[in-house]
Amino acid sequence: MPTMRAAVFVEPGRIELREKPVPDVGPTDALVRITTTTICGTDVHILKGEYPVERGRTIGHEPVGIIERLGSAVRGYAEGQRVIAGAITPGGWSNACLCGFCSQDGAGSEHGWKALGGWRFGNTIDGCQAEYVLVPDAMANLAPVPDGLSDEQVLMCPDIMSTGFSGAERGDVRIGDIVAVFAQGPIGLCATAGARLSGASVVIGVDRLAARLEAATRIGADHVVDASRTDPVDEIMRLTGGRGVDVAIEALGTQATFEAALRVLRPGGTLSSLGVYATDLTIPLGAFAAGLGDHRIVTTLCPGGKERMRRLMSLIASGRVDLGAMVTHRYRLDEIEAAYELFGHQRDGVLKVAITP
Repeated sequence: MPTMRAAVFVEPGRIELREKPVPDVGPTDALVRITTTTICGTDVHILKGEYPVERGRTIGHEPVGIIERLGSAVRGYAEGQRVIAGAITPGGWSNACLCGFCSQDGAGSEHGWKALGGWRFGNTIDGCQAEYVLVPDAMANLAPVPDGLSDEQVLMCPDIMSTGFSGAERGDVRIGDIVAVFAQGPIGLCATAGARLSGASVVIGVDRLAARLEAATRIGADHVVDASRTDPVDEIMRLTGGRGVDVAIEALGTQATFEAALRVLRPGGTLSSLGVYATDLTIPLGAFAAGLGDHRIVTTLCPGGKERMRRLMSLIASGRVDLGAMVTHRYRLDEIEAAYELFGHQRDGVLKVAITP
């Protein structure tokens, strides 16, 4: 039986490179040879034991690669074709999909409720920090990479670009809106770019790291707020003349940023939450106007599927957004443990790490 190298969750605090069998291909599957992947903040939550996956699971959910083998029922693709697949891999037939929430495909299924229903790679099935990944429901999930786009140009599409943009979309950002984005890590930066593309007239980026605030300015923020130097709520209210923002996007997953995002909303404003929270949240009475402020709080799991991936790649191909600069470090798969150490501790100005088998 042929084997491959894969980054495997061993126990909280340990992800190791191990040998595993190359997956068998079912009728509706595709085997993709990984050419580039990356590490996500959610993978760090898994590493720390803050999000449970079974031991022995291959981690990773952001694949760029080449079709190695196709299932007997898969049509419209060819072996040797460059493709990506979203972090979310819907089948298309579940109640969630048919209600328009493909991201939740699998939540509340016969297998029991799962918080992140449509997220399978590195969660409920083996992921893509490996030499190969098996893509389920290939005809719903494989998106061909346009000629002329590099792996690193499309590497953000499977997760952080889709997630960040959905923060603006779910927040219903409209032309002329004022938007604040709390945290300018990879997803926050994509939310900043998404708010700009959605028509916001003013985008305010908040972070504590100078390098990330500089990146936010390059990607479309009109103002940046250094939360290590000033109270971001006070500064945002000053910048908006006391009005508050139409949409606040929370992209870190902490009580402090969630609460600050709520406090800067205008009456009737929307808090769009992208963060993955590791503890319970508390909604402060005053910031929530005792429930009478006509506020909306919405959450998002990144949209997946081949049409979402096509749309994101078409934006990149058009030149309207360029996220390639977000790849700040590069490692080979056999250096995966060092890559996790760097990314998990946010050292050396890291934004995203490209992993190549």
